[in-house]
Amino acid sequence: MELILLTCKLRYFKDGDEESVARNANNKNIWINLRDFFPHPYTLQDAKNWIKQTELTNPKTIFAIDVNGIAVGGIGFNIKEDVYHRSAEIGYWLGEEYWGKGVATEALIAVTNYAFDNFDIVRLYAGVYEWNKSSIRVLEKAGYNFEARLQKAITKNGKTVDEFLFAKIK
Repeated sequence: MELILLTCKLRYFKDGDEESVARNANNKNIWINLRDFFPHPYTLQDAKNWIKQTELTNPKTIFAIDVNGIAVGGIGFNIKEDVYHRSAEIGYWLGEEYWGKGVATEALIAVTNYAFDNFDIVRLYAGVYEWNKSSIRVLEKAGYNFEARLQKAITKNGKTVDEFLFAKIK
């Protein structure tokens, strides 16, 4: 899968992406907005492990955000199971150098459309920490709607905060 967009290209992670992934992901400003399985500091070994993990994922739902041939972020969705099998959680991160340039919004729109067009999904959703105003704006620009405020649902870096739930329906 490869999607050529205006600001970036979406593709699978591959060998050779490790250094750029580690360099872009090793940033506390990114880590603070993600789940704890995304480490900080983010090492070259973390990048190698991640890329290997994405290669084993089936179906392939995790993509590199590539700007000028360099993997500078990631985006993907996780299809749920049981009675939730037509829903998927979507998530993304992007190197800080690329923030504010429309890359995340364009990637989110493209992966949302890809998910709806290629999988039996009717609902995509994302949780956002209350302080992450930029990601809230990305979701809104991509057509996601605010559904709920989950009070005191997240504890990150010793601080317990609300999580905002956004979703897009097919």
